[in-house]
Amino acid sequence: MSTVYRQVTFSNTYNSSNTVTGFILLGFTYTGETQTLLFMLLLTIYILTLLGNRSITCAVCWDERIHTPMYILLANFSFLEICYVTTTVPNMLVNFFSETKVISFSGCFLQYYLFFSLGTTECFFLAIMAFDRYLAICRPLHYHTIMTRRLRTRLVVSCWIIGFLWFPVPIIIISQLSFCDPKIIDHILCDPSPILVLTCTPAPMMEFTCSFLTSIILVVPFLFIIGTYTLVLKAVLKIPSRRGKRKAFSTCGSHIVVVSLFYGPAMVMYVRPRPGHEAQTQKVVTLFYSMVTPFLNPIIYSLRNKEMKEALRKLLKC
Repeated sequence: MSTVYRQVTFSNTYNSSNTVTGFILLGFTYTGETQTLLFMLLLTIYILTLLGNRSITCAVCWDERIHTPMYILLANFSFLEICYVTTTVPNMLVNFFSETKVISFSGCFLQYYLFFSLGTTECFFLAIMAFDRYLAICRPLHYHTIMTRRLRTRLVVSCWIIGFLWFPVPIIIISQLSFCDPKIIDHILCDPSPILVLTCTPAPMMEFTCSFLTSIILVVPFLFIIGTYTLVLKAVLKIPSRRGKRKAFSTCGSHIVVVSLFYGPAMVMYVRPRPGHEAQTQKVVTLFYSMVTPFLNPIIYSLRNKEMKEALRKLLKC
């Protein structure tokens, strides 16, 4: 009830002012103490996310003992997570206490582009990290001859290039559409689904294209990861000693948890039919994979990893 009331209020405010241009990014519609508590919680998570991922990046850069493909990929992944949360969270936090909650058209579509491009890059990063673990466990004797510095660099650069070339065309097309008043996006970020709802004329083909591109970028790397870990599981089960099995599982366990935390909410959001989502559910699910998962990643990767713990201790002493 309060959400509907806030939407009506913003709608009236928008219609009564000719100076407001852009979209109204509604965000969370809590008030009073709940709003303040949620703001403080998200601000704390954001700061800890930056510190945690920055610590992993610095630890890998400074400690030569862990200059191996696995940790170098992890450092790149942590840098990616810093960029990922920064595209949306600062604006989300400012929006808590904004009276108008207005985001410009260019700002909205830029956020849309960066958020989905970085998300696409993350999907590919998770896939090449799984490939790295496959080589280390299933092809240990040939690991260093296959996973060379040249191949690793090509894989990392390819992830970034494909990620940032995946969504420009649909975003440019959507940005050329006309939007009817009141331009209220009932979400915490500029997502294609609530944006397309605001178009003056229905654009089912554009909605299908966005849904198809997002589904492909989620499903294909995920299936690759599943196939990779199926081969890893077969190889691990053939290891005679329990200690060897435990070590193999520990090197893959952290990555499997991160994959589950990212792909679970993202697939619920973008792979299942859109009409089943309510606005509040969309916000919570999006918040989880866009903010909570990057916050948990440094904890997961360092919790049971002795080499990473040592590198972080060395970093703290410095």
